[in-house]
Amino acid sequence: MGHVVFFLIGFGLAVTGGVTLIAYMNFLPAGVSWLEYFLFVGGRIECYFLPIGLFIMTVAIYSFPNK
Repeated sequence: MGHVVFFLIGFGLAVTGGVTLIAYMNFLPAGVSWLEYFLFVGGRIECYFLPIGLFIMTVAIYSFPNK
């Protein structure tokens, strides 16, 4: 049961990070270049939730043995 909770925490973080990255893409039509976008995103902590969440989900899937 613990691995399911671990997976859901990772999924929630991944969704939060992905939605944040998509929301920040609204800066592109406002005249921000791709380089400026990636520099901005690199400085935002909530954008790191996507890779952290994907890592947690991977650990939850592959580290716990199936019974």
